[in-house]
Amino acid sequence: MFIRPKASVLSRRLGEPRRFIQVVAGPRQVGKTTLVQQVLAGIGCPVVSASADEPALRDRRWMEQQWDSARLAAREGGRRGAVLALDEVQKVSGWSETVKRLWDEDTQRRIPLRVVILGSAPLLVRRGLSESLAGRFELLHLPHWSFSEMRQAFGWSLERYLLHGGYPGAAPLVNDPPRWVRYVKDSLIETTISRDVLLLTRVDKPALLRRLFDLACSYSGQVLSFQKMLGQLQEAGNTTTLAHYLELLGEAGMVTGLQKYAGDRARQRGSSPKLQVLNTALVTAQAGRFPKELSSDREFRGRLFESAVGACLANSAAEGECEVWYWRERSREVDFVVKCGNRLTAIEVKSGRRRDALPGMEAFSTAFHPGRSLLVGSDGIPLEEFLSNPVPHWVG
Repeated sequence: MFIRPKASVLSRRLGEPRRFIQVVAGPRQVGKTTLVQQVLAGIGCPVVSASADEPALRDRRWMEQQWDSARLAAREGGRRGAVLALDEVQKVSGWSETVKRLWDEDTQRRIPLRVVILGSAPLLVRRGLSESLAGRFELLHLPHWSFSEMRQAFGWSLERYLLHGGYPGAAPLVNDPPRWVRYVKDSLIETTISRDVLLLTRVDKPALLRRLFDLACSYSGQVLSFQKMLGQLQEAGNTTTLAHYLELLGEAGMVTGLQKYAGDRARQRGSSPKLQVLNTALVTAQAGRFPKELSSDREFRGRLFESAVGACLANSAAEGECEVWYWRERSREVDFVVKCGNRLTAIEVKSGRRRDALPGMEAFSTAFHPGRSLLVGSDGIPLEEFLSNPVPHWVG
């Protein structure tokens, strides 16, 4: 069984004396529950696991009951204590206040109970953490699976990864294209939008949010102003609403809008976002054709090529490893600008569909003096090599 590298981080933290609540968060179907179960299987102390994702109504009383069971296990465990794992906590109303109260009680009584919290709605989980649990938790963000992980776990080639992205649950279905597409649309896209965005967050125009998601998949890798988006969506709406919906989709781990790099100046709030999917499977599933048909479409492959690089960078940014933007000045553009600490790198992606020079890179280097300027793809770093290494490896 494949174990994601983040498992060692969680295992190490749970092996330490009780100090912080461990929060494991990330998009749906990235293996949060599986990873926690793998870690707890070798933890060497009593474990109590419960999920609020079951059909029966879960409330604060249910959470208190699980906590009391874990306290008994901690007493029986002696110096080793115990671990309590609560899954899908965002579905319990007022969960963060309850966790805060129970955690503080254990601190006062010196009960050696370590706690792991899992959630598939990052926006709501973080809201609860910031409102009630400041200073009491560590966040372990699980992003979409990388190319290296899909290659190790399933033996995938680069071409397979570009077309089918990084959803491990969909991997067994890739040889049945219609079934794979339906699974991604019904079990991943629709479930995320319905349960993690619309059901748990106020959205006044759900149809607009869905159309925005479709648009972001179609235009992934392209800079598009909110006014142009409204035109494409045939919506006489306000750009603030559209920006908010794009933020919600980003928090759900689906698509995001990269901002324009502005150097040391304040970020340009009015800049047009660069639409970017966080998993190339979303582009393929929404394309209207099956992956096998799309594999010979050079234009489509070029879109996936750049989207794969952007997804890699954006997922790394979501983990806090770096910051990522794009840059454009008149007709000159740099696909991605990445910063780790004080190290700045400009990245241009060339899939083979474009044969022009790279004037944007030269202009950006003159204006901002990046430590490195990288070309990924044709005549540069092979895409497979780029995706096989962590983002900090490339930032000079």
